[in-house]
Amino acid sequence: MFTSYVLISHMSHAFGKRYDLPVPLWLFVGGGAVVVFLSFLLVLPRTLPIEGVNELPDRLGRYVTSIPLAVIAWLIMLGLIIGGLFGSQEIAENILPTAFWLIAWIAIPVSCGILGNWTRPLNPYAALARAVDRPGLQRAILGGPPLAWPSWLGWWPAVVIFFIVASGELIYNAWATIPAVTAAGLAIYALITAAAALAFGSEAWLERGEMFSVLYSTWGRLGYFRFGAPGTRGFGGGLKARFEPAVSRITFVLLLLASVSFDGLLATPAWKHARDNLPSTFTPGTAPYLIATTLVFIGLVLVAWALFGGFASAVRAAGSLEGSVVDVLAGLLPSLLPIAFGYLVAHNLEYLAINGQLLFPLLGNPAGFSWWPVLPYPFNDSYELKTNILPSSIYWYFDVALIIFVHIVAVILAHDYLIKATRTVRTARRAEWPWVIDMIIYTMSSLWLLAQPLVKGG
Repeated sequence: MFTSYVLISHMSHAFGKRYDLPVPLWLFVGGGAVVVFLSFLLVLPRTLPIEGVNELPDRLGRYVTSIPLAVIAWLIMLGLIIGGLFGSQEIAENILPTAFWLIAWIAIPVSCGILGNWTRPLNPYAALARAVDRPGLQRAILGGPPLAWPSWLGWWPAVVIFFIVASGELIYNAWATIPAVTAAGLAIYALITAAAALAFGSEAWLERGEMFSVLYSTWGRLGYFRFGAPGTRGFGGGLKARFEPAVSRITFVLLLLASVSFDGLLATPAWKHARDNLPSTFTPGTAPYLIATTLVFIGLVLVAWALFGGFASAVRAAGSLEGSVVDVLAGLLPSLLPIAFGYLVAHNLEYLAINGQLLFPLLGNPAGFSWWPVLPYPFNDSYELKTNILPSSIYWYFDVALIIFVHIVAVILAHDYLIKATRTVRTARRAEWPWVIDMIIYTMSSLWLLAQPLVKGG
């Protein structure tokens, strides 16, 4: 049968053929930091604040509740769930792992970051939430209208669900990528969505709780088109709409950063060395190892909070900004989203280019049934992955340039926010120094992670 790059082995750092880092590691990491610092010096004289938010009309409103699109979305989802439950459990022979872990989890977020959040009318969970949000149904089950969304709940449901799914990808992937497990997860999440939308109403659940809606809309702030969302047309136009100053909302964005950084950490020689020298009780794949790795993931999220929260506190003090540290960090959050997107693309570009080809043979027999008719090439098992679409060095240099570029963008966005938020240009420039130090540290750490598979001894 068709063999492939198994989705268990995430290829975020698989650069194909190994080759030595083109320059010494210290020069590579330090050079990136210098570029970011120079960009800060160039943007420092800039005094124009960012433009106000232009609330665009919801031009997609008539499509969001479109019955035909909702039916199509759910037919596809239902087919994937059925195929995952009753089809072949070989990952390379069932389309569900590729459809979810490659397309829904990586490719669609990347597309939203480029185009905008185009997914609203095609999100099956959003369609389900709207379908059950009926006054008559709520009166019959709840005895009245839906409950108000508690302020303390914030975006925590989306945070928790994202963490669970990200852990499935990065830690529990040997189990989570089994077609039946993925299918069961999708079905259970459908029940959660239906219950939450019934209890709190679809609008509240989709805005704060439904993970895919929150994820895609967050990345969509970067995309060129608004698709009815607040902001102005153009790349990053949605960042002009302020993030809510809530711990849960900030945590969701920090999770986007931490999950990709954790993915990079798992590929470093240091992690592999530590893993190989663990006591036998912590053998990879055992419960103690998985629990310990999960705790490291949680720890990385806390480190992100400590790092960015600490520097936001320093920014607040240096610029005499009003509001709490959470308010300041929420204002600086738009400068972190491009960085998170740059890491998402850099860690997954070659993975998408190679494993995306799995769709060709999988579309020929989506569930891997033995009785399924054989379709012509490339929709059959004779298709072979083209692993050398581009030289690995092309991906490498693109990733490096992208990471440095998004950090420069972050410096500019933070500058514009502080110019607007502080009382004088002088205090704004003083407030920028802690944040640019933060950007330099993060640039160096991200370039170090990216280089680890290529340095000697890695």
